Formats: sequence, structure tokens, C-alpha cells
Amino acid sequence: MRILLLVPAMFLLAGATPTCDIVISVEKLRSTKGVLQICLTAQEKHFPDCENDPNARRMTVKANSAMARFTNLPAGNYAAAIVHDENANDRLDKFIGIPKEGIGFSRNPKFSFGPPKFRNAVFAAQSGENRETVRLKYYL
Repeated sequence: MRILLLVPAMFLLAGATPTCDIVISVEKLRSTKGVLQICLTAQEKHFPDCENDPNARRMTVKANSAMARFTNLPAGNYAAAIVHDENANDRLDKFIGIPKEGIGFSRNPKFSFGPPKFRNAVFAAQSGENRETVRLKYYL
């Protein structure tokens, strides 16, 4: 009888989606003031702000930690966007459309006017721990 109960459980486990952790380290901070606002999405249409993405993961960490850990995510493709919110006012401050605070993206793609394309920032996260280092860019 026990064996009959274990067989369906094994099939359920075999079909389980593998999970992963993503550790994002941030480099090139010009100061340790404020916070880092990090958005992680698997959906191109919600990149880079994760707006209206019910599956996006967001995290705010103190800038002096320069690291964030996302746990128990389904393995897959993700892109991250980071804002160094130096004055901790929960937004990216701009001057005539130019960011006054640092911004960065996974895979560190080149960008100048506007954010990079999703395909240039996306990375594969496999089962287990995955590490991504993001270099921030400041314009002003």
C-alpha cells in the first residue's frame, strides 16, 4: 500500500520546476548614501521598471550593502534593473530627462538614451545559486 502512495508522489516531484537563487552585487557606487532599488523580471514587456508584472520581484536594500539576494525563484531567464536612489525618495530623480542618480542593468549592456533592450540585459538563472554583478552608471 505504501508503495502505491509513493509512486504518484515521485511523479509530482519529477515534474517540479527547479528553483534558483540570484545574488546581485553592485559596483561603481559613487556613494553609500540612500538605497538601491532593484527590479527583477522574466518578462520583456515589463522591463526595465517591472510595472504591472505580477511575477516581478522587487527589493530595496541599503546602498552600503551593495548586494541583494532573491531566493526560491523558478529557474529561467531574468533581467535586472537597478537605481541608486541616493536621497531615498522612492524615485529616479532626473534633470531635463537625464538621470541624476545611478542606474544599471544585468549583463552591463551599453546604453545612452533610454534603457537597454531586454535581450541585452537578460541572463539565464539555473538551479542553485546564480551571481550577477551590475556596474552603475552616473550621468550627472
